[in-house]
Amino acid sequence: MSFRLQPTAPARPNRCQLFGPGSNTKLFPKMAASAADVINLDLEDSVAPSDKDTARANVIEAINTIDWGNKTLSVRINSLDTPFWYRDVVDLLEQAGDRLDQIMIPKVGCAADIYAVDALVTAIEAAKGRTKRIAFEVIIESAAGLSHVEEIAASSPRMEAMSLGAADFAASMGMQTTGIGGTQENYYMLQDGQKHWSDPWHWAQAAIVAACRTHGILPVDGPFGDFSDDEGYRAQARRSATLGMVGKWAIHPKQIGLANEVFTPSVEAVAEAREILAAMETAKANGEGATVYKGRLVDIASIKQAEVIVHQSEMLAG
Repeated sequence: MSFRLQPTAPARPNRCQLFGPGSNTKLFPKMAASAADVINLDLEDSVAPSDKDTARANVIEAINTIDWGNKTLSVRINSLDTPFWYRDVVDLLEQAGDRLDQIMIPKVGCAADIYAVDALVTAIEAAKGRTKRIAFEVIIESAAGLSHVEEIAASSPRMEAMSLGAADFAASMGMQTTGIGGTQENYYMLQDGQKHWSDPWHWAQAAIVAACRTHGILPVDGPFGDFSDDEGYRAQARRSATLGMVGKWAIHPKQIGLANEVFTPSVEAVAEAREILAAMETAKANGEGATVYKGRLVDIASIKQAEVIVHQSEMLAG
């Protein structure tokens, strides 16, 4: 372990982030009543340019009037290459109450993007006497964003979460696909004449997880576009969880349960993790640095792996 220890990520449930357009107010009460851990009210891609002002006013009213329970409440502002983002930030921070937890910043390409939003947010908080500091979550959606992913992760103490936006990322990379997440038909290897599909998003997700874990940020998997494909969603979510991501977006209500299912440690996994910890306690009492559990070697590294599962289970239970 390095002399500089990795900071811990925020201890909050983040299994499912449910998105809904700010222009559709009928969805807000349903989102609040859902089983999603995080609510993302959207002012960006799902809102037409002509509806931006109305959607912003809708979101502010919803933040102030709807009971969001104990969910993390976030608003996705417009990207910094548009004329809308500054007004999103100003109106949200000046008119929305303290129930707002986060601002999601899309299409981040470098640390300077975060600095710009941070400077504006900090000034408004000071001017308005806001006592609750707004957190940031960002979306990596471009070649530049992934190339600068570590500097983005380290860019501000407000940073709490980071996601991969597969669709815009694919366009930025010039990838020949119109799918949003999941396996891609032409991304395969041949072995003995048989096709084997691999994961074209794996390397980008791994880079995001590494940057997030280095700087104490929650790594989150982004959208899965085909909401009629439950098994495809599950498969991608399971790959993401295995890589170290803590949750996944839901762009349709039916995806909420799928995300919660995958990112909630199973009873069996938690029981095994506790048994590993108990076995290692016995080994330590006997002066041993490792032991055998169900025919496999477990050691100090195994303790850390087991503690991740147990901690996540306890956090969700609490």
